[in-house]
Amino acid sequence: MSTTYENADYLIDVLQDQGLIDEAAMEAAAADIQGSESVVDALIRMGAVEENAVAAAAAAHAGMQFVDLEEVEFSPELLQTIPDEHARRFYAVPVGFVDNKLAVAIGDPMNFETIDSMPHVMGQEIEFMCAAPDQIETILIEYYKLNEARAATMNIDILGAGELGPQGVDDAPIIQMVTQTLIEAYQNRASDIHIEPLEKSLRVRYRVDGKLIEVANHPRNLHSAVMSRIKIMTGTMSIDEKRLPQDGRIQAKVGGKGLDLRVSTIPTNLGESVVMRILDKSALLLGLGDLGYFSDDQQTFDELIGLPDGINLVTGPTGSGKTTTLYACLNEINKPDRKIITVEDPVEYKLPGINQVQVKDDVGMTFAAALRSMLRQAPNIIMIGEIRDLETASIAINAALTGHLVFSTLHTNDAPSSVARLTDIGVKPFLISSAVRAVVAQRLVRKLCEHCKTPGDMSHIEMKALNLDPSRLENAKTHIAVGCNKCRQAGYRGRMGIIEIFRINDEVRTMINEDLSTPQLRKRARELGMRTLREDGIRKALIGTTTASEVIAITQGDDS
Repeated sequence: MSTTYENADYLIDVLQDQGLIDEAAMEAAAADIQGSESVVDALIRMGAVEENAVAAAAAAHAGMQFVDLEEVEFSPELLQTIPDEHARRFYAVPVGFVDNKLAVAIGDPMNFETIDSMPHVMGQEIEFMCAAPDQIETILIEYYKLNEARAATMNIDILGAGELGPQGVDDAPIIQMVTQTLIEAYQNRASDIHIEPLEKSLRVRYRVDGKLIEVANHPRNLHSAVMSRIKIMTGTMSIDEKRLPQDGRIQAKVGGKGLDLRVSTIPTNLGESVVMRILDKSALLLGLGDLGYFSDDQQTFDELIGLPDGINLVTGPTGSGKTTTLYACLNEINKPDRKIITVEDPVEYKLPGINQVQVKDDVGMTFAAALRSMLRQAPNIIMIGEIRDLETASIAINAALTGHLVFSTLHTNDAPSSVARLTDIGVKPFLISSAVRAVVAQRLVRKLCEHCKTPGDMSHIEMKALNLDPSRLENAKTHIAVGCNKCRQAGYRGRMGIIEIFRINDEVRTMINEDLSTPQLRKRARELGMRTLREDGIRKALIGTTTASEVIAITQGDDS
């Protein structure tokens, strides 16, 4: 965005029609243009017309109301109606409410990208008004940290920049747009950036706390240049190859902090789509308590990771935090007297003091091949990114039965069903009961924003859905989501884990050997004290860290 009238040549005719400038003033301004300014910018700079008059004329031409921002009282409550990043991105500021709709001032009433995109991004109807661009910039600087954002934009260092190749003057807007996208995603704690070609636009979405949020729609003709810029930034991806999927990484520093992105492109019927996963290195320093584990579950987990051998599995769908939990475990047991080797596809984070092996199927370095080789390295502890097939499972079980502690993941809905999953891929029940020590099922729920959460009761519908006895609410500290500028009006900020731990004791081993069904295993595990995903979520809702609605949504199908 800009504070100038760089794309507003139509305004010259409007100003002349309204008698605000004459031909002589226009010709004088055209002859005195400085830098990249437009004729309208020059007219304002030369004092031939007031900027408020230009904004009022533009508003009248577009059938939009004009507002003088010097007459608006910008209270904290009003300013919080638009998150900082949206105000800066759209160069827009709130000015009040009209017929229960948020009134927003913009500098260019013909900026249809903002007019079309902002209501969708904000999730509400907006009444657009027109104000002088310099007044808008003043508000953005004073209240919406515009200068800090600009400083951050200028302070990005792509590591390995020597590989970027020459950049021409024509590339500058694309470079700035891609850079700004990366920085805003990082500042908004996004886990992924999705850039997708649509029929008439190039859509940009961030995934924040597990939810996809549309943040921009750019002209469709920028697609090729944006894709090329992203590929150049990786230093390894081919610009010319558009028919096949590609993978790469971008490593950069933003404001002195490391930024690591895993880049994946895939061809679609409308062109290449790219997803950039932001790898949060701070997750490497998290303990189990930071992940949402209560003290009793932490104690159980400490016992499991302290065992000398056996397999500990973490299960859940994609995006449920399995890798983060495994890394937290490895950090706990990463000592100088232990050799730890991991086999991953891909290696997402580099862990100091740990030998990490990257799977490369194209050269024969499969999961199984890597596992066979790593056992000759005499490790104490092994982490396998995922047990995918019988060969991988067999090697992991053999390692566990020969004195190694093994960590891995499975894709199952709950913890007890992991037994059936291993049986389905061909593992004998007696091997499962002998090798597996425990299975942890995990999901991620959004945490209530600490800045705006408000005490509130569960509804009767929520209590019924959770099969919750009213007596459990007597000493509860339940809260509800409200929404503020800190959480982008979502009411939630950050995520935490809800878990169920299925320990394999002697009785359960006998049941597995007898090939009993998953419902039978689950029933007995609950009788032995296993807390289900939903029950763990309820605990966290009752102390006000999340909400009942969030637990219900994430644990659909849990019959507890």
